[in-house]
Amino acid sequence: MLNTTQLECFLAVANHLNFSRAAQELHITQPAVSHQINTLEAELEVKLFHRTSKNVRLTQAGHQFGQYAREILKLTGISRARMRQWREELPQRMGLGCRNFLVLRALQKPMAQLRREIPGLLPVLRQVPSASLDNLLEEDDVQAIFTMQTEAGPKTARRHLADCAVACVCAPDHPLAEHEHLSLGQLNRLGGRVASCPPPLYSPPFSAALTHVLAGRGPDRMLFCDSLEIACTLVESGFAFTLLPDLPGCRLPGLRYIALPQLKPLSFGALYRTDSLTPALRRLFALLEEELAAPAQ
Repeated sequence: MLNTTQLECFLAVANHLNFSRAAQELHITQPAVSHQINTLEAELEVKLFHRTSKNVRLTQAGHQFGQYAREILKLTGISRARMRQWREELPQRMGLGCRNFLVLRALQKPMAQLRREIPGLLPVLRQVPSASLDNLLEEDDVQAIFTMQTEAGPKTARRHLADCAVACVCAPDHPLAEHEHLSLGQLNRLGGRVASCPPPLYSPPFSAALTHVLAGRGPDRMLFCDSLEIACTLVESGFAFTLLPDLPGCRLPGLRYIALPQLKPLSFGALYRTDSLTPALRRLFALLEEELAAPAQ
């Protein structure tokens, strides 16, 4: 297939009628120019130049092809300029992923500030279970995921954003609501039913914390939910309590958050592709760190 290098070489030789001067103009070697002309003639199956040891001149086919070559290069230049303009006018996309809606709540204020600082930014948010989220990051569908997962893959790195306590969450009229902090023993004796979701909806470290609460409970004391939204609705209705990460900006209004000192705080952070750490993403991390440094309300 024809390429722009062949056409540029052809037009340079046609202009100078000299291979050496054409090579100087194009800043390549004379043999390279000769090779491009030979391959072009082979593809077109015509001779474009009469060449002797003393001079070079265009054939009739060469004169005719010159018109086409100029038009092709002109259209190529226009196409490149239009595509460059199109890329520059496209909004800057930033793919972000998380496992549940609570992280989206923490992102609201930092993203609002980022919108004011970078008006052309277009966030693309994905909320999917654990395995799918890791695949999205690996395939570059998202550039960062927010998680308590600590292991980074071969093309990813992790940035710690905040220490996150695990809290018992219940309605204000729930039997547990009068406590400021609870032991796991008290939680099992006094808590009643607990609302829980499938493990993929939690980060692995959080699932491990939840296992301590679920261990030894009979099916009559557990409510298994398809989503965290359903679990939180049951908690708000007073049917159960649950465990949630206690991050600033993530607390659900109207509910009681009770400390569980026996459970160590977990590391909340972002896994990101090392080749996608843009200034916008770096700035989002900094804003989110500031937001999460505030005390939980």
